[in-house]
Amino acid sequence: MDYGVVLPHVGPYAREQAVDRLQTVAQQAEALGFHSLWVGDHIVLPTQLTSKYPYHPEGKFPLDPADNFLEPLTVLSYVAACTTTIRLGTGVLIIPYRPPIVTAKMVATLDVLSRGRVILGAGVGWMAEEFAFLNAPYHERGAQTDEYLRAMKVLWTEEEPHFQGRYQHFSHLRCEPKPVQKPHPPIWIGGHSQAALRRTATLGDGWYGHVLWRNPEALPREIQTIKELAEQAGRDPRALTYAAPAYERTFEDVLRSLPRYQQVGLDHVVLAFFMWTESFTEMLGLMERFAREVGLRRAQG
Repeated sequence: MDYGVVLPHVGPYAREQAVDRLQTVAQQAEALGFHSLWVGDHIVLPTQLTSKYPYHPEGKFPLDPADNFLEPLTVLSYVAACTTTIRLGTGVLIIPYRPPIVTAKMVATLDVLSRGRVILGAGVGWMAEEFAFLNAPYHERGAQTDEYLRAMKVLWTEEEPHFQGRYQHFSHLRCEPKPVQKPHPPIWIGGHSQAALRRTATLGDGWYGHVLWRNPEALPREIQTIKELAEQAGRDPRALTYAAPAYERTFEDVLRSLPRYQQVGLDHVVLAFFMWTESFTEMLGLMERFAREVGLRRAQG
């Protein structure tokens, strides 16, 4: 398996010394041999929240709306300049929040600036209040996401893109530059609903399954469902990547769970080391310890 690191781009770590800490974590992760760096996506947070967070047993959202939440693609542009080889992923970018032409342009630019290191984790979102603030249609977010992803692929791959859809249409334009990765950066679909699994099988290059501590027993069933749906769509399920964040309660729980993750078919596990300590120094130490425990190969030089 490969391993990724969630950057400290939200909460207390994103306040004082945020810039230095992002650079330190990014460069240490690359030096230790981690595969990728990850950021989440919220543009605004409501001070009165009634939507249920789908990845908590009681529906509780873990963030304080007063906390900083740095914009994901901007953060990845910064750490792209601080690193050279480590992959840069959104876990996940909420596709209906932004016009697809804008998202396609930003992702392609990031892929160029990073010399082809982007992974686009893509999701439909869950927070109805945030959709309302952004004037985005919450109840159409699934259909919008499907169409936006198709439109973005056209923008990335066609010299003179043309697209006609329900939510988006364009022609007689150019969208340059194209991404470095061909035909486009890999798209890993987030979510665990049946629609998300179908979206992975038909539109995605991988799955970013936000499920490990929600219901770990569901993981092998969901992976199998994706494989079956991919075959039905005429795609090779072996060509897809199966990833998930390891939001376990403790660092020790993660270490104990690694064999199970591999057994059920995960290719990639993403770790949020800041979850397990309030000390930045200790967080860096946990990264080093994990790298030793799993035998990551340190970068040369």
